[in-house]
Amino acid sequence: MNCPFCADYTANSIQASTHYFLKWDAYPVSEGHLLVIPKRHIEIISEMSDGEGHELFLAVKAGLQIVQEKYNPEGVNIGMNVGRAAGQTIAHLHFHIIPRRTGDVVDPRGGIRGVIPGRASY
Repeated sequence: MNCPFCADYTANSIQASTHYFLKWDAYPVSEGHLLVIPKRHIEIISEMSDGEGHELFLAVKAGLQIVQEKYNPEGVNIGMNVGRAAGQTIAHLHFHIIPRRTGDVVDPRGGIRGVIPGRASY
């Protein structure tokens, strides 16, 4: 398996738990773009155990705290891409924590709904 997240997570992680590690995105959308990644190679959420699922949200919460303390964003988008059609480029489950600021886009209404242009407004 040639998975960049499985290669050596200890060298680049900023925080780790039993099942997860956090690392700065190599191609950040905004300053402070953080990833929450399972240590075990998992491609989709249904492959997680209940314990891994519980710990995932604790890891996201810890990641949010790190981003807030270091970058003090005005808002945050949290999400993941599942499958090629959704834009997933690494077949290893991971959550993105993307700091947001007023004015970083013309109209932020709809947030992640904007992944399909013209469909965010409702």
